[in-house]
Amino acid sequence: MVVTFNYRYSPRNTALKQIIASGEIGEVVSVVFEWVLDTQHGADYFRRWHRDKANSGGLFVHKAAHHFDLVNWWIADTPVQVYARGGLRFYGQENASARGRAPLPERGTHDGVHDPFELDLRSDERLEALYLKAEEHDGYRRDQSVFADGITTEDNLTALVDYRRGAVLTYALNAHSPWEGYQVAVNGTAGRAELEVVERAEVVPQGEDGRSHVDPSAVAVTTAETGARERGERLVVQKHFEPAREVEIPEGVGGHGGGDALLLSDVFVGPVEDELGRPSDHLDGIRSIAVGICGNLSLETGAPVEVDAALGIDLGREQV
Repeated sequence: MVVTFNYRYSPRNTALKQIIASGEIGEVVSVVFEWVLDTQHGADYFRRWHRDKANSGGLFVHKAAHHFDLVNWWIADTPVQVYARGGLRFYGQENASARGRAPLPERGTHDGVHDPFELDLRSDERLEALYLKAEEHDGYRRDQSVFADGITTEDNLTALVDYRRGAVLTYALNAHSPWEGYQVAVNGTAGRAELEVVERAEVVPQGEDGRSHVDPSAVAVTTAETGARERGERLVVQKHFEPAREVEIPEGVGGHGGGDALLLSDVFVGPVEDELGRPSDHLDGIRSIAVGICGNLSLETGAPVEVDAALGIDLGREQV
């Protein structure tokens, strides 16, 4: 069995890990981590099966497990308590109606003018072949309205996570942002490190009919004409009583910020000696998903959740 996390291998995330592990900012006392999904990627979770939390576990489990692993790995610590808040604040019929938004057709695949939040499966040959033409076999609809009734997955989530050695994570996830990426601030006893990543600057629907495309290659990203933020990444470190310095991030090639090729080599060729501990194991998988599971439990109860008690295991042990 192999458990691995692709975002650990992204050069920008590795660069932040190196800063923390070097001790330059001292002992980590807190992390502030915000991840925003845009109106292409984020909305897509609410068109498909992920919209039903009973199927997907919600974005705490499906998406944020990657983010929680990053924090666990960055600070080399184990989560012990989770308190979460959140809900469905943007998508869904009730929210759309409250904003005075007209209902959309049940499905995005239809003739006529399309809303930017709709997905017409005929707009992409692969989507049409994989989903639309397969409906007669499985009945699965990939193009449902994001403003329909019955959506149970939250689109805004926050969590406070306590760690065994005393650090605290403040986490936020938004699934309807105009841009996509993340911002991380790591506060230490000797200074602070800040990482900002803009993965997609903005989403602009293509075509005269306004059809929305899932394929990122079909989305126009502009910055000069609109004044939108630029796609890119920046890591800044500042020690107490010293000027800030920008850390050079090696250019990554390939998916997930350049991390996929390195990950695939570790999985299929075999991991090499890695002082940063990027190769992971089943314990890392449990620690990451544990935060999401406990986050969901906290949403249900409105109270903080002790991780070990909720899972019935001791994540601080060497073996589980």
